[in-house]
Formats: sequence, C-alpha cells, structure tokens
Amino acid sequence: MRKLVNSTYITLDGVIENPMWTAPYFDEEAMGLAGELTDAADAMLMGRATYDGMSVAWPQQDESDPTTGAAYFNNVKKYVASTTLTDPTWNNTEVLQGDLVEAVRKLKAQDGRNIIQYGFGSVTAQLVDAGLVDEVRFWIHPVLQGAPSVTTPLNDFTASFDLVDTRVHKSGVIVATYRPKSAA
Repeated sequence: MRKLVNSTYITLDGVIENPMWTAPYFDEEAMGLAGELTDAADAMLMGRATYDGMSVAWPQQDESDPTTGAAYFNNVKKYVASTTLTDPTWNNTEVLQGDLVEAVRKLKAQDGRNIIQYGFGSVTAQLVDAGLVDEVRFWIHPVLQGAPSVTTPLNDFTASFDLVDTRVHKSGVIVATYRPKSAA
C-alpha cells in the first residue's frame, strides 16, 4: 500500500499560506530533503486552495533547470480534492470524485510510490481522522509572519502524533516528522 506523506512549511507563528518566506531557507540541505520526498512520490494530492496557488506558480518555472523542481511538479500525477473545480488546467491533474476518504483509500491501494501532499488544511484533517495520513512533516521556519495561522481554520479537529524524526538544518529550519496516533 502506498504511503500518504504530508509536507507543510510553517512559520513560528503558525502561518502556512503563501510560503514565499521559505525562499531564504531553501538551501542545499532543504533541496536535498525536498528531493528525497519527491523522489519517493509519484503522485501529489492537494485541496483546492493549494491547487490554486501551485497551478499558477509552477508552470511559470523553468523545467530545464533541475534545481527548480518544476519538471517534477508540472508532470507528476496530481489529484485535487474539490467540489467546485471541474476543468483543471494544470498538466496531469485529476479532480477526485465522490467521497474524499474513499477516493484517497483507493489511491493508496493502487500500485506506485508515495503520494505527497503539501499544506495542512481541511483535506488533511479529514484524512488524518480517517487514518489515511501516514506521515506529517512540519518544516518549521525561524520566521514570524504576523498573518492568520493555518490557511483554513480547523474547528473541532484534534489529533495526536508520535515524533519519528527530527532534522535541524544549518539555516535554522527544523523538520519534525510525525505519525498520527491511531484513534483509540
């Protein structure tokens, strides 16, 4: 069974939206870890807000430059959880139909490598509740943004996690990897 790995960039004050503030910290160490994540994944899952941001940004990047990651993001199989998106324009994108949990359960049962998901919002919360997220990596950046925390308020969502790995980068970024605890 494929693993669903969530990778979320976050500031010290909990901001994840529009992560342009990550640029000064995306050094060789970060590129190496990001490359490990994408090398292990042959599909990407996202909610509508993440799709809206990434589908505009990535096609503008130079695919011939391997340091941008554009060739991967523009060509990997992408799945979007949305009830309003009907005709995605970003290459190799499919909108999930029907029940989100059932659709992701079917994706995970398919042959293939990991499925990577960026950002932590309502889609991730639903999938954590359903026991479908295998790993969450928070890339904690030494930045305060002063903006609203978390893109989508996650009212009534609670979850506990076990720490499975920590990497401290020279830039000050801490990548904390967790596994959701099973619901008791």
